[in-house]
Amino acid sequence: MNPAELRASLSLASVQSLRMLGLFMVLPVLAVHARSMEEGGEPMLLGLALGIYGLTQAMLQLPFGIASDRFGRKPVIVLGLVIFAVGSLVAAMASDLVMMVIGRGLQGAGAISAAVSALVADSTRESQRTKAMALVGISIGAMFAVSLIVAPPLYRWLGIGGMFTATAVLAAAAIFWVIYVVPAAPQRPRVPLTREQFGRVAADPELARINLGIFALHAVQVAIFVVLPGWLVERAGLAIADHWMLYLPVVLLSFVPMMPAVGWGERRGRAKEVFIASVAMLVAVLVGLALKPEGVVLFAVLLFVFFSAFNILEASLPSMVSRRSPAEVRGAALGLFNTTQSLGLFVGGAAAGVVRSTWGDAAVFMAAAALLGAWLLAALWHRRWSGPAH
Repeated sequence: MNPAELRASLSLASVQSLRMLGLFMVLPVLAVHARSMEEGGEPMLLGLALGIYGLTQAMLQLPFGIASDRFGRKPVIVLGLVIFAVGSLVAAMASDLVMMVIGRGLQGAGAISAAVSALVADSTRESQRTKAMALVGISIGAMFAVSLIVAPPLYRWLGIGGMFTATAVLAAAAIFWVIYVVPAAPQRPRVPLTREQFGRVAADPELARINLGIFALHAVQVAIFVVLPGWLVERAGLAIADHWMLYLPVVLLSFVPMMPAVGWGERRGRAKEVFIASVAMLVAVLVGLALKPEGVVLFAVLLFVFFSAFNILEASLPSMVSRRSPAEVRGAALGLFNTTQSLGLFVGGAAAGVVRSTWGDAAVFMAAAALLGAWLLAALWHRRWSGPAH
């Protein structure tokens, strides 16, 4: 990557990091805190408070992506961060779960992922794009790991209102960063999206397979955590308060093989093989988990392989979309991509709850393996992803 590409990638990764840290650091404590709120015992409202973010984000990713094609990436990113900050302040002032749901919904309405990904793609050459996307993915994963450590002490010191206020401050910092630090992307034509152009993007079979992949990947990511924490207590003998001691090193170490694997695939023209192998590894891990492993070491190995493969795919998929889609509709294509990603987050948790209550814990992992197995079969039909849809 040349200096301009590196600056654009790192600065945009920082924007996503500030936003995602604000989101992640309330997740480990929100469900516990909700019990002390008015109507905190209402399961439907609690579920909405936890999941409404993904639903509103899914609804608005595509409009934000299309708007970024028409009005520019940076103005749309700033607007999304403003909405996210407002939602954080509403949640900070919430005294009951209804207001918390409204605040969380507004947070999700600041759906900037498509615009950020499009700006990364605009600012990098095709040969360097997967690396740039990987930097953004690494930053998000690192913020998830950090949140596991900082959430409990911040909750004790600031309370949930203070944490949401801190989230709004992080969003304000991200707005400053976008305006003054993120470099302007190269000039490109800004034209209204036509129905014909959108139809080509929506109907393109290569993009459809990629969208299926990101839906499956994030549905599985959420689904396994419906069961995994309880199994770590029961089968690994790890108290809930100590789970971060497993998650943190596993998540951080999983980034080590990601860049070499992605780089090797790009240099040798074997990106498809790396991609297929990563999906197959996820299926194998889920089958292994369904077999009810015992002990911390075995869980650590399985989770290390899972997150290593997950990170490779997380970096590869948006790069594939950006390569496949024409520049003038890249925001729309990434909007569709991020819509299906957010729907995966929302559907994964809900479906896992139904499967678990009907067939038991192990069935959640088998259902997840079946979903990824279907994606693996679809992915085998991918062509090399270097050309746009016409």
